[in-house]
Amino acid sequence: MLGVFFLIVLFFLLNQVIFGVYSHRHSFFEKKKLNLLYLYHIIFYGVYSWYAYNNPSDSKRYFKVISSHTGGWFDLFGTDTHFINFFSYPFYQIGFSYDMLMVTFAWFGYLGFVYAYMFFREKIPVKVKVFRNIDLFSLILFLPNMHFWTASLGKGSAIFLGLMMFTYAIIKPKSRIILLILGSIIIYYIRPHVFMFVAIGTVLGYMSGKEKLPFWQKALVFISLGGALILVQDQILAVMNLQDSENIIADFQEQSEERAEDLSRSGSGVDMSSYPIAFKLFTFWFRPLFIDAPNFLGIITSFENLIYLLLFIKILKKDFIKFIRRSPAIVKMSFVIFISTSFAMTFVMSNLGIIMRQKSMVMYFLFFVIYYYLAQKKYTRIKRLKKLREQRIKEMEVAV
Repeated sequence: MLGVFFLIVLFFLLNQVIFGVYSHRHSFFEKKKLNLLYLYHIIFYGVYSWYAYNNPSDSKRYFKVISSHTGGWFDLFGTDTHFINFFSYPFYQIGFSYDMLMVTFAWFGYLGFVYAYMFFREKIPVKVKVFRNIDLFSLILFLPNMHFWTASLGKGSAIFLGLMMFTYAIIKPKSRIILLILGSIIIYYIRPHVFMFVAIGTVLGYMSGKEKLPFWQKALVFISLGGALILVQDQILAVMNLQDSENIIADFQEQSEERAEDLSRSGSGVDMSSYPIAFKLFTFWFRPLFIDAPNFLGIITSFENLIYLLLFIKILKKDFIKFIRRSPAIVKMSFVIFISTSFAMTFVMSNLGIIMRQKSMVMYFLFFVIYYYLAQKKYTRIKRLKKLREQRIKEMEVAV
């Protein structure tokens, strides 16, 4: 317990160093808010630790693997689960206990929120209120389910860091190239198929965004990410055992049905095989919703899913398609990543417990699209009112 307390203090001090660097780069940086977010996230480390000690948890399995490993460090290297074992093993070797590893990965998850904060604030300076008088950005940052699944030893915290690091870096790829590469590596080695969706979304966003980007920048993004996809295509296909497939679409459907059937056998399984695609997506994005909550955690998650649903309803407007067509590259990128990942996940997710955990990877991309859409509408409204006010002043001056 003393080691955990030491790490919590150490990470707090490291945060101040990181904040000092980024506060010089971004005038909007709010140290007080991010320190509060750190304390909030640490609470969820405690909540998840209690949960893990009283329920089956992947974090125990990771620690059991590395604590019983007798080979070399690079014997653990690989993608998916293997990468978490590989990444956590050096910490165990220097004396980290299970609880110390849990708080370390919780910190990685917290850093994901720091990069998400900078990503949102850098691209959306306009404040937006929802549900009468709630600040949308603060609501997004403090959603409990997002913190719960990113506060423990496992893939959730690490890939969230990789995704948000990548997204922040892609805004200015030239000056943030190290972060871009590091984020890409984390995403790829934890979930190769998610890296594919991120790469596709980034390329499509850059190619179709409304900004007049220089040709070399578009070419750099296309060649870099396109080349990376070609180089790692076998590893990506291996996630679904399709590396030797001659008919990828047909074999993907078959593998998806098998995985869905396996997942649906668990206690919180739902048979999604006969669902129309719209209801599959609804299930992935917004369930459980009270009546189908599998446990107490599911009931708490249902409240958050209701917030997701109410926020989603805000973009179900006639002008949303027009907004997406005319939106900048980063918005289109976020939209494509969210939609493509959601489509893929709906074919293999048939367990509400896994759905609650997996969707935490991509919900921030939806939140960014919603926030940008609402902020742009507010900005347009403010400009229109300002123009009307100026016109009235001119009319009054003429009348006098």
